[in-house]
Amino acid sequence: MVVVLEGGFGSYDRERDVLRPFGASLVERACRGDRDLLNGAIRTADAVLVRECPLDRAAFEAMERCRVVVRYGVALDTIDLAAAAERRIPVAHVPEFGVDEVSNHALGLLLAVARRITARDRDVRSGRWNVARAEPMHRLAGGTLGLIGYGRIGAAFHRKAAPLGFARTLVHDPALAEAPEGTELVPLGRLCLESDVISLHASLGAESRHLINRAMIGLMKPTAILLNTARGGLIDEAALVEALIERRLFGAGLDVFEREPPGADNLLMQAPGVVMTDHTAWYSEQSVADLQRSAAEEIARVFGGGKPLNWVNPWQDGA
Repeated sequence: MVVVLEGGFGSYDRERDVLRPFGASLVERACRGDRDLLNGAIRTADAVLVRECPLDRAAFEAMERCRVVVRYGVALDTIDLAAAAERRIPVAHVPEFGVDEVSNHALGLLLAVARRITARDRDVRSGRWNVARAEPMHRLAGGTLGLIGYGRIGAAFHRKAAPLGFARTLVHDPALAEAPEGTELVPLGRLCLESDVISLHASLGAESRHLINRAMIGLMKPTAILLNTARGGLIDEAALVEALIERRLFGAGLDVFEREPPGADNLLMQAPGVVMTDHTAWYSEQSVADLQRSAAEEIARVFGGGKPLNWVNPWQDGA
């Protein structure tokens, strides 16, 4: 039995097509944060497909015969990989998921913030006209692009943003030993100090939570734009709100938030220069189809006696 936790895709025909040769049944279970419901759903599962539902140590201890867990997507901050490895349960993800969509979305947020698109739209609808000088804008060409994280999505965004004419591209990514072509590897502080546009493409973990904190935001230019299509927890939202209200930052384009949905009480709702979307950067009809098929194929590899292609918690034999 393959269990889909908090799926929400509507149809699972793609997964069923992939898993049919193994005689596997597929069921969707909504746990809504209830521990008993979660444990009951996964206890006898042979495989688990998961989106945002957290899987902690207790969840893995409740699994009696699970052979693989697959994350619908890229980020792994909601899964206890060490606990899974201790139980000899491989965890896989789909690292190529949404690369085109997320990089496009980040570019869209950049242009929307830089050109004040949403503010201009509101003004035109309310009858205001020719008010551009009320909210000064700045040319992107000749500026410096800063990328925090340079995986598949960061590289794709770099490629797509390059035609805008940035003079330099700075990258901060501790996983890189050499600078990608056309970039310079720099410490985080220098990137924040010198960049005109800063785009986040890093994963979220204990070491990266609030990576963009009050000190880093304080280094940024008052004309800088901050973009986040990665994980909300990378930014200290309270510090970001302060900077925006005090006009120490030009604007921010955000698809992700520390709490999702952010709620009407989130002060980013009132902060100037912010363009927000609903954690939708990953989405297109094609990306969903690719995701469902790729995730099911990881389970098929394990059911067929192999290993996941994108196995993220491997352990040493005999350990």
